[in-house]
Amino acid sequence: MSAKTLKRCPWPGTDPLYVAYHDDEWGVPERDDRALYEKLVLDGFQAGLAWITILRKRDAFREAFDGFQPEKIARYNAKKVEALMQDAGIVRNRMKIEGAIRSAQSWLDMMESGPGFSAFLWDFVDGKPIVNRFKSMQEVPAETPLSRTMSKELKARAFKFCGPTIIYAFMQATGLVNDHLTSCHRHKVCAGI
Repeated sequence: MSAKTLKRCPWPGTDPLYVAYHDDEWGVPERDDRALYEKLVLDGFQAGLAWITILRKRDAFREAFDGFQPEKIARYNAKKVEALMQDAGIVRNRMKIEGAIRSAQSWLDMMESGPGFSAFLWDFVDGKPIVNRFKSMQEVPAETPLSRTMSKELKARAFKFCGPTIIYAFMQATGLVNDHLTSCHRHKVCAGI
């Protein structure tokens, strides 16, 4: 079966970048601490925008934010914030930029004084993805009691832009939850990783 005839979730449509993201990344369990930070920050930047907008700007974000290295971002000063506000390649929102810096500081605190960011997140799902069996997009929730709990815990640790809806999208993207529709060719693959 070719990539064009594979059954997949309807949300990526036919945009090649979106289809590749769906087929190669979305829902794949991510356990790398730094990669999880990057995905959380990008989901925060996505608030109020379409994910494809962020996806198209992801390389520019990576360049502007030093490869999403929290150790560097945590030290950003007002001059760096102003430089980011002038960068047309990213979403220029001061609150979101400052939120990324605060979240990097929180990430560092968590890495130094706890189990680490990945372990903290995966503990919410007992270390393995929650596998849902939705047949239509109408069944997929925007948030869940678990995303509300995770959001509350992240906010208590001073992470920013991590409301329950953002967190549920983050959980889907990072494979903490498998919300590929049961008819999608990625459902079984992501359930078995």
